[in-house]
Amino acid sequence: MDEKLNLTEGNILNILVKLAIPIIGTSFVQMAYNLTDMLYLGRLSSKAVAAVGTAGFFTWLANSLIFLSKIGAEIGVSHSVGRGDMKRAKKYIKNTIKINILMGVIYALILIIFRKSLIGFFNLGEASIINMAESYLLIVALGINFFFINPVCTAIFNGYGDSKTPFKINALGLIFNMILDPLFIFGFGPIPRLEVTGAAIATIIAQFIVAATFIYVIVKKTTFLKDVNLLDKFDLEYVKSIFRYGLPVAMQNGLFCIFAMLIARIVSSFGDTSIAVQKIGSQIEAISWMTAGGFSTALSAYVGQNYGAKKWDRIYEGYFKALLAVSFLGIFNTALLYFGAKPLFSLFIREADVIPFGVDYLKILAFSQLFMCIEIATAGAFNGLGKTIPPSLVGIFFTALRIPAAIILSSKDLLGLNGIWWSISMSSVFKGVILTAWFIIYLSKKYKVIRDNKANYNYM
Repeated sequence: MDEKLNLTEGNILNILVKLAIPIIGTSFVQMAYNLTDMLYLGRLSSKAVAAVGTAGFFTWLANSLIFLSKIGAEIGVSHSVGRGDMKRAKKYIKNTIKINILMGVIYALILIIFRKSLIGFFNLGEASIINMAESYLLIVALGINFFFINPVCTAIFNGYGDSKTPFKINALGLIFNMILDPLFIFGFGPIPRLEVTGAAIATIIAQFIVAATFIYVIVKKTTFLKDVNLLDKFDLEYVKSIFRYGLPVAMQNGLFCIFAMLIARIVSSFGDTSIAVQKIGSQIEAISWMTAGGFSTALSAYVGQNYGAKKWDRIYEGYFKALLAVSFLGIFNTALLYFGAKPLFSLFIREADVIPFGVDYLKILAFSQLFMCIEIATAGAFNGLGKTIPPSLVGIFFTALRIPAAIILSSKDLLGLNGIWWSISMSSVFKGVILTAWFIIYLSKKYKVIRDNKANYNYM
């Protein structure tokens, strides 16, 4: 089995699209897990959605820890493959897998031991929602290691230049999740009606199937772990490199999640309906950032391999072609969320009094979609160069500003609940403009120096 693309040669746009489409497909598969849960839970009540959405913050926080090894794998593997050094790539693979498993075990214990306090942070108020959230979190914690393993396996394949294999494996998990969700939520035959608990069980089973398939494919169909002993000690050189690449991104995503929790606490002061609106609205908006994230990951692998091969001409051209592609995507998503707000939100919630709040959310967030898409893609380009600090700094600073902005704008004298949504939307606009300008200036200077050096060398 070898679905690897050579990212250092050939038509740039064609390669980027071929690499990005399966990654985007994988992103949509991962998004569809949550959407499937929300679709079925929305048939129960907005309270069930609020409970799962609240507990879901802690799987989101898990993603922040996963980014530590995930980004390390993508960058380390892509740079090594670009240099033609598979021995080094295997060492990155071995160490990222070991780091990931260790973090998963520790995080699971934290969720299990402190689940009541963690859910209590949100001041949900109603006992039934709190109980559902705690039950969901406990079950997810028992299988959290599968959540940790799967993204890192996906990152290893993407960094290698093979985005089709992880797409196929993750799609398999989605199929199982779509089948199991209604069976466990509503009950069927000998399976009792488990509602929120059933959604958690279905998700864990699907994630287990994905993890088992990844392990089988890596061991039986690739040479990634050939001559590699996972029981060996950590290689400190590679661990340091993984942390250098991944820590800024992990910190950014961890703080992003914490800021989102603080925003959720502000949102909860407007009642259970507002919580459900945010959870469902953010899942719909994920159409944008998941798609842009696919281009970001593709661009990271592409830039990483060409950086390893020292082909700056391809990096320069590839970035601007990717930027154009995600710009079209952002404009399309703006139109979709603004003009399709009501029918989109109505797919998830049937309670007529909730729908207008959801429509407001989507229309306000529509204004930021273009800027969010170019920010996410540009972060991938920075990551491909191994420079993960700039996107992290921009992301942390402007996401943090959402907190005071939300508190001020949501006051009764100003915009109320919609003020929170505007604080989120406008911060995304600033992030997109500043990070993209930063990368274009950096890339243009770097490209000019290399081009001038080539000219001087040819002249001599």
